[in-house]
Amino acid sequence: MFLIDALMRRFSFDLAMDLGTANTLIYQKGKGIVLNQPSVVAVPETGSGVLAVGEEAKRMYGRTPEGVRTVRPMKDGVIADFEITNRMVMYFIRQVHRRNSFVRPKMIISVPSGITQVEKRSVIEAAQMAGASRVFLLEEPMAAAIGAKLPVESSQANMVVDIGGGTTEVAVINLFATAYCESLRVAGDEMDEAIQRHLHREHQLDIGIFEAQRLKHLIGSAMPFEEPCYGTARGRKMSGIPATVQVEDAELREALEEPVRAIVQSIKVALERTSPELAADVTSRGLVLAGGGALLHGLGPRLHKETGLPIFRAKDPLTTIVRGAGIVLENFKTLRRVCIN
Repeated sequence: MFLIDALMRRFSFDLAMDLGTANTLIYQKGKGIVLNQPSVVAVPETGSGVLAVGEEAKRMYGRTPEGVRTVRPMKDGVIADFEITNRMVMYFIRQVHRRNSFVRPKMIISVPSGITQVEKRSVIEAAQMAGASRVFLLEEPMAAAIGAKLPVESSQANMVVDIGGGTTEVAVINLFATAYCESLRVAGDEMDEAIQRHLHREHQLDIGIFEAQRLKHLIGSAMPFEEPCYGTARGRKMSGIPATVQVEDAELREALEEPVRAIVQSIKVALERTSPELAADVTSRGLVLAGGGALLHGLGPRLHKETGLPIFRAKDPLTTIVRGAGIVLENFKTLRRVCIN
Protein backbone atom coordinates (compact mmCIF):
# COMPACT_ATOMS: atom_id res chain seq x y z
CA MET A 1 0.00 0.00 0.00
CA PHE A 2 2.85 2.38 0.85
CA LEU A 3 4.45 1.68 -2.55
CA ILE A 4 1.19 2.34 -4.37
CA ASP A 5 0.71 5.65 -2.52
CA ALA A 6 4.30 6.66 -3.30
CA LEU A 7 3.80 5.91 -6.99
CA MET A 8 0.56 7.87 -7.08
CA ARG A 9 2.30 10.87 -5.53
CA ARG A 10 5.18 10.53 -8.00
CA PHE A 11 2.85 10.58 -11.00
CA SER A 12 0.48 13.21 -9.64
CA PHE A 13 -2.13 14.48 -12.05
CA ASP A 14 -3.64 17.10 -9.75
CA LEU A 15 -4.97 20.12 -11.64
CA ALA A 16 -5.87 23.76 -11.08
CA MET A 17 -8.40 25.27 -13.47
CA ASP A 18 -9.52 28.76 -14.35
CA LEU A 19 -12.92 27.95 -15.83
CA GLY A 20 -13.54 31.35 -17.38
CA THR A 21 -16.28 32.90 -19.47
CA ALA A 22 -13.86 33.65 -22.31
CA ASN A 23 -11.05 31.11 -21.79
CA THR A 24 -10.32 27.96 -19.82
CA LEU A 25 -6.79 27.48 -18.50
CA ILE A 26 -5.40 24.40 -16.76
CA TYR A 27 -2.32 24.14 -14.55
CA GLN A 28 -0.90 20.67 -13.88
CA LYS A 29 1.00 20.08 -10.66
CA GLY A 30 4.73 19.98 -11.33
CA LYS A 31 4.35 21.11 -14.95
CA GLY A 32 2.73 24.56 -14.96
CA ILE A 33 0.12 25.81 -17.44
CA VAL A 34 -0.64 23.01 -19.87
CA LEU A 35 -3.80 24.30 -21.58
CA ASN A 36 -5.19 27.70 -22.60
CA GLN A 37 -8.25 27.48 -24.84
CA PRO A 38 -11.38 29.54 -25.57
CA SER A 39 -14.46 28.38 -23.64
CA VAL A 40 -16.38 27.54 -26.81
CA VAL A 41 -17.96 24.24 -27.88
CA ALA A 42 -19.50 23.14 -31.19
CA VAL A 43 -22.23 20.54 -30.80
CA PRO A 44 -24.88 18.94 -33.03
CA GLU A 45 -28.42 20.26 -32.62
CA THR A 46 -29.49 16.71 -31.78
CA GLY A 47 -27.49 14.10 -29.92
CA SER A 48 -24.84 14.36 -27.25
CA GLY A 49 -21.57 14.43 -29.19
CA VAL A 50 -18.96 17.17 -29.38
CA LEU A 51 -17.79 18.33 -32.81
CA ALA A 52 -15.13 20.82 -31.73
CA VAL A 53 -13.86 22.50 -28.56
CA GLY A 54 -11.63 25.52 -27.90
CA GLU A 55 -9.83 27.27 -30.77
CA GLU A 56 -11.39 25.05 -33.41
CA ALA A 57 -14.90 25.75 -32.10
CA LYS A 58 -14.15 29.49 -31.87
CA ARG A 59 -13.21 29.52 -35.57
CA MET A 60 -16.62 27.96 -36.29
CA TYR A 61 -18.55 30.51 -34.21
CA GLY A 62 -21.26 32.11 -36.37
CA ARG A 63 -20.22 30.00 -39.36
CA THR A 64 -21.80 26.62 -38.61
CA PRO A 65 -24.04 24.80 -41.09
CA GLU A 66 -27.58 23.77 -40.31
CA GLY A 67 -27.72 21.16 -37.56
CA VAL A 68 -24.64 22.46 -35.72
CA ARG A 69 -24.41 25.20 -33.10
CA THR A 70 -21.52 26.80 -31.28
CA VAL A 71 -22.00 27.53 -27.60
CA ARG A 72 -20.19 29.56 -24.95
CA PRO A 73 -21.39 27.53 -21.94
CA MET A 74 -20.05 29.95 -19.32
CA LYS A 75 -21.88 33.21 -18.61
CA ASP A 76 -20.85 35.87 -16.09
CA GLY A 77 -18.15 33.57 -14.79
CA VAL A 78 -20.50 30.69 -13.93
CA ILE A 79 -22.01 27.71 -15.70
CA ALA A 80 -24.91 28.67 -17.97
CA ASP A 81 -25.19 25.28 -19.71
CA PHE A 82 -24.28 22.43 -17.37
CA GLU A 83 -24.28 19.60 -19.89
CA ILE A 84 -22.08 21.35 -22.44
CA THR A 85 -19.73 22.69 -19.74
CA ASN A 86 -19.28 19.12 -18.54
CA ARG A 87 -18.41 17.95 -22.06
CA MET A 88 -15.96 20.83 -22.44
CA VAL A 89 -14.20 20.18 -19.12
CA MET A 90 -14.00 16.46 -19.83
CA TYR A 91 -12.51 17.14 -23.27
CA PHE A 92 -9.90 19.54 -21.87
CA ILE A 93 -8.87 17.13 -19.10
CA ARG A 94 -8.42 14.35 -21.65
CA GLN A 95 -6.36 16.69 -23.83
CA VAL A 96 -4.06 17.44 -20.91
CA HIS A 97 -3.46 13.82 -19.92
CA ARG A 98 -4.46 11.33 -22.57
CA ARG A 99 -2.30 8.43 -21.40
CA ASN A 100 -3.54 8.32 -17.82
CA SER A 101 -7.23 8.95 -18.27
CA PHE A 102 -7.95 6.40 -15.50
CA VAL A 103 -6.44 8.71 -12.88
CA ARG A 104 -8.93 10.78 -10.89
CA PRO A 105 -7.15 14.03 -10.05
CA LYS A 106 -7.70 16.48 -7.24
CA MET A 107 -8.83 19.79 -8.75
CA ILE A 108 -8.78 23.40 -7.60
CA ILE A 109 -11.18 25.56 -9.61
CA SER A 110 -11.38 29.35 -9.47
CA VAL A 111 -14.87 30.86 -9.20
CA PRO A 112 -16.30 34.40 -8.89
CA SER A 113 -16.61 35.68 -5.33
CA GLY A 114 -20.33 36.34 -5.82
CA ILE A 115 -21.10 32.74 -6.77
CA THR A 116 -24.25 31.23 -5.23
CA GLN A 117 -24.46 27.85 -3.48
CA VAL A 118 -26.32 26.42 -6.48
CA GLU A 119 -23.62 27.67 -8.85
CA LYS A 120 -20.89 26.23 -6.58
CA ARG A 121 -22.64 22.87 -6.68
CA SER A 122 -22.81 23.01 -10.48
CA VAL A 123 -19.06 23.65 -10.78
CA ILE A 124 -18.22 20.82 -8.36
CA GLU A 125 -20.56 18.37 -10.09
CA ALA A 126 -19.20 19.24 -13.54
CA ALA A 127 -15.63 18.58 -12.35
CA GLN A 128 -16.60 15.34 -10.64
CA MET A 129 -18.43 14.09 -13.73
CA ALA A 130 -15.31 14.96 -15.76
CA GLY A 131 -13.23 12.68 -13.50
CA ALA A 132 -12.08 14.72 -10.50
CA SER A 133 -11.80 12.83 -7.23
CA ARG A 134 -11.90 15.91 -4.98
CA VAL A 135 -12.80 19.47 -5.92
CA PHE A 136 -11.80 22.63 -4.08
CA LEU A 137 -13.07 26.09 -4.99
CA LEU A 138 -10.92 29.20 -4.87
CA GLU A 139 -12.35 32.70 -5.23
CA GLU A 140 -10.91 34.50 -8.25
CA PRO A 141 -9.69 37.62 -6.38
CA MET A 142 -7.67 35.43 -3.98
CA ALA A 143 -6.27 33.41 -6.89
CA ALA A 144 -5.38 36.66 -8.70
CA ALA A 145 -3.67 38.07 -5.61
CA ILE A 146 -1.61 34.91 -5.12
CA GLY A 147 -0.82 34.73 -8.84
CA ALA A 148 0.35 38.36 -8.75
CA LYS A 149 2.67 37.46 -5.84
CA LEU A 150 0.93 39.80 -3.41
CA PRO A 151 1.64 39.10 0.28
CA VAL A 152 -1.81 37.71 1.12
CA GLU A 153 -0.52 36.53 4.50
CA SER A 154 0.32 40.09 5.58
CA SER A 155 -1.88 42.07 7.99
CA GLN A 156 -1.54 45.00 5.58
CA ALA A 157 -4.25 45.08 2.93
CA ASN A 158 -3.77 44.35 -0.77
CA MET A 159 -6.36 45.45 -3.34
CA VAL A 160 -6.78 43.40 -6.50
CA VAL A 161 -9.13 44.13 -9.41
CA ASP A 162 -9.65 41.14 -11.68
CA ILE A 163 -11.44 42.03 -14.93
CA GLY A 164 -12.36 38.80 -16.67
CA GLY A 165 -14.76 37.94 -19.46
CA GLY A 166 -17.94 37.81 -17.39
CA THR A 167 -17.17 39.47 -14.06
CA THR A 168 -15.04 42.16 -12.49
CA GLU A 169 -13.90 41.26 -8.99
CA VAL A 170 -12.78 44.05 -6.67
CA ALA A 171 -11.28 42.73 -3.44
CA VAL A 172 -9.29 43.81 -0.41
CA ILE A 173 -7.23 40.91 0.92
CA ASN A 174 -5.11 40.36 4.02
CA LEU A 175 -4.31 37.59 6.55
CA PHE A 176 -5.17 34.85 3.99
CA ALA A 177 -8.76 36.15 3.80
CA THR A 178 -10.95 38.57 1.90
CA ALA A 179 -11.77 41.63 4.00
CA TYR A 180 -14.04 43.08 1.31
CA CYS A 181 -15.13 41.87 -2.09
CA GLU A 182 -17.60 42.92 -4.74
CA SER A 183 -18.39 40.86 -7.82
CA LEU A 184 -19.64 43.03 -10.66
CA ARG A 185 -21.15 41.32 -13.67
CA VAL A 186 -19.66 43.92 -16.01
CA ALA A 187 -16.39 42.96 -17.69
CA GLY A 188 -14.90 42.02 -21.07
CA ASP A 189 -18.10 40.57 -22.54
CA GLU A 190 -20.06 43.68 -21.60
CA MET A 191 -17.41 45.81 -23.34
CA ASP A 192 -17.71 43.70 -26.49
CA GLU A 193 -21.50 43.96 -26.43
CA ALA A 194 -21.27 47.74 -25.95
CA ILE A 195 -19.18 47.94 -29.14
CA GLN A 196 -21.73 45.82 -30.99
CA ARG A 197 -24.59 48.06 -29.85
CA HIS A 198 -22.70 51.22 -30.79
CA LEU A 199 -21.94 50.06 -34.33
CA HIS A 200 -25.51 48.88 -34.81
CA ARG A 201 -26.89 52.22 -33.61
CA GLU A 202 -24.42 54.61 -35.24
CA HIS A 203 -23.47 52.75 -38.44
CA GLN A 204 -26.36 50.29 -38.92
CA LEU A 205 -23.68 47.59 -38.94
CA ASP A 206 -24.12 44.24 -37.22
CA ILE A 207 -20.89 42.50 -36.18
CA GLY A 208 -20.11 39.28 -34.34
CA ILE A 209 -18.95 39.15 -30.74
CA PHE A 210 -15.41 38.11 -31.70
CA GLU A 211 -15.16 40.95 -34.24
CA ALA A 212 -16.11 43.35 -31.45
CA GLN A 213 -13.45 41.74 -29.28
CA ARG A 214 -10.85 42.21 -32.04
CA LEU A 215 -11.72 45.91 -32.35
CA LYS A 216 -11.50 46.35 -28.57
CA HIS A 217 -8.00 44.88 -28.54
CA LEU A 218 -6.98 46.96 -31.56
CA ILE A 219 -8.22 50.46 -30.72
CA GLY A 220 -10.33 50.16 -27.56
CA SER A 221 -9.24 52.45 -24.73
CA ALA A 222 -10.20 54.07 -21.44
CA MET A 223 -8.02 57.15 -22.10
CA PRO A 224 -7.08 58.87 -25.38
CA PHE A 225 -4.11 57.67 -27.43
CA GLU A 226 -1.35 60.19 -28.23
CA GLU A 227 -2.64 60.25 -31.81
CA PRO A 228 -5.98 59.11 -33.28
CA CYS A 229 -6.12 55.41 -34.16
CA TYR A 230 -8.41 53.72 -36.66
CA GLY A 231 -9.72 50.23 -37.22
CA THR A 232 -11.99 48.53 -39.73
CA ALA A 233 -15.17 46.84 -38.54
CA ARG A 234 -16.40 44.04 -40.77
CA GLY A 235 -20.00 42.90 -40.64
CA ARG A 236 -23.39 43.14 -42.28
CA LYS A 237 -25.56 46.15 -42.90
CA MET A 238 -29.14 45.97 -41.67
CA SER A 239 -30.15 45.57 -45.33
CA GLY A 240 -28.27 42.26 -45.32
CA ILE A 241 -25.34 43.42 -47.46
CA PRO A 242 -21.81 42.70 -46.16
CA ALA A 243 -19.92 45.90 -45.39
CA THR A 244 -16.88 47.40 -43.68
CA VAL A 245 -16.79 50.62 -41.66
CA GLN A 246 -13.80 52.63 -40.48
CA VAL A 247 -13.96 53.35 -36.76
CA GLU A 248 -11.88 55.84 -34.74
CA ASP A 249 -10.61 55.14 -31.22
CA ALA A 250 -12.63 58.07 -29.80
CA GLU A 251 -15.80 56.42 -31.05
CA LEU A 252 -14.98 53.12 -29.39
CA ARG A 253 -13.95 54.92 -26.21
CA GLU A 254 -17.41 56.48 -26.09
CA ALA A 255 -18.96 53.03 -26.54
CA LEU A 256 -16.82 51.60 -23.71
CA GLU A 257 -17.46 54.46 -21.29
CA GLU A 258 -20.40 52.87 -19.50
CA PRO A 259 -18.70 49.56 -18.55
CA VAL A 260 -15.43 51.36 -17.72
CA ARG A 261 -17.30 53.82 -15.50
CA ALA A 262 -19.02 50.91 -13.71
CA ILE A 263 -15.62 49.37 -12.92
CA VAL A 264 -14.30 52.72 -11.66
CA GLN A 265 -17.35 53.14 -9.44
CA SER A 266 -17.00 49.64 -7.96
CA ILE A 267 -13.42 50.49 -6.90
CA LYS A 268 -14.56 53.73 -5.28
CA VAL A 269 -17.30 51.84 -3.40
CA ALA A 270 -14.73 49.29 -2.18
CA LEU A 271 -12.56 52.09 -0.78
CA GLU A 272 -15.58 53.65 0.94
CA ARG A 273 -16.69 50.38 2.54
CA THR A 274 -13.36 49.15 3.89
CA SER A 275 -12.11 50.21 7.31
CA PRO A 276 -9.94 53.35 7.53
CA GLU A 277 -6.91 51.20 8.38
CA LEU A 278 -7.34 48.95 5.34
CA ALA A 279 -8.09 51.93 3.09
CA ALA A 280 -4.86 53.56 4.30
CA ASP A 281 -2.93 50.40 3.36
CA VAL A 282 -4.44 50.44 -0.13
CA THR A 283 -3.69 54.14 -0.54
CA SER A 284 0.00 53.53 0.12
CA ARG A 285 0.33 50.16 -1.62
CA GLY A 286 -1.98 50.75 -4.59
CA LEU A 287 -4.05 48.21 -6.48
CA VAL A 288 -3.13 45.43 -8.89
CA LEU A 289 -5.03 44.79 -12.13
CA ALA A 290 -5.44 41.22 -13.40
CA GLY A 291 -7.51 39.46 -16.05
CA GLY A 292 -7.87 40.16 -19.76
CA GLY A 293 -9.63 43.47 -19.12
CA ALA A 294 -6.44 44.79 -17.53
CA LEU A 295 -5.00 44.97 -21.06
CA LEU A 296 -7.47 47.68 -22.15
CA HIS A 297 -5.35 50.62 -23.26
CA GLY A 298 -5.27 53.49 -20.77
CA LEU A 299 -7.19 51.69 -18.04
CA GLY A 300 -4.40 52.10 -15.47
CA PRO A 301 -4.05 55.86 -16.05
CA ARG A 302 -7.86 56.23 -15.99
CA LEU A 303 -8.10 54.47 -12.63
CA HIS A 304 -5.23 56.52 -11.22
CA LYS A 305 -6.94 59.73 -12.39
CA GLU A 306 -10.26 58.71 -10.81
CA THR A 307 -8.97 57.26 -7.52
CA GLY A 308 -5.52 58.75 -6.97
CA LEU A 309 -4.16 55.27 -6.21
CA PRO A 310 -0.93 53.82 -7.58
CA ILE A 311 -1.96 51.30 -10.25
CA PHE A 312 0.02 48.18 -11.17
CA ARG A 313 -0.72 45.52 -13.76
CA ALA A 314 0.07 41.90 -12.97
CA LYS A 315 2.63 40.18 -15.14
CA ASP A 316 0.73 38.32 -17.90
CA PRO A 317 -2.71 39.27 -16.53
CA LEU A 318 -4.49 36.66 -18.67
CA THR A 319 -2.88 33.82 -16.70
CA THR A 320 -2.74 35.41 -13.24
CA ILE A 321 -5.70 33.47 -11.82
CA VAL A 322 -4.62 30.02 -13.01
CA ARG A 323 -1.07 30.69 -11.82
CA GLY A 324 -2.46 31.63 -8.41
CA ALA A 325 -4.58 28.48 -8.30
CA GLY A 326 -1.46 26.53 -9.34
CA ILE A 327 0.53 27.99 -6.44
CA VAL A 328 -2.22 26.85 -4.06
CA LEU A 329 -2.12 23.38 -5.66
CA GLU A 330 1.68 23.14 -5.30
CA ASN A 331 1.54 24.31 -1.66
CA PHE A 332 -1.78 22.79 -0.69
CA LYS A 333 -0.97 21.98 2.93
CA THR A 334 0.05 25.57 3.61
CA LEU A 335 -2.57 27.33 1.49
CA ARG A 336 -5.58 25.01 1.91
CA ARG A 337 -7.13 27.70 4.14
CA VAL A 338 -7.74 30.05 1.18
CA CYS A 339 -10.17 27.61 -0.48
CA ILE A 340 -13.83 28.25 0.26
CA ASN A 341 -15.01 24.66 0.68
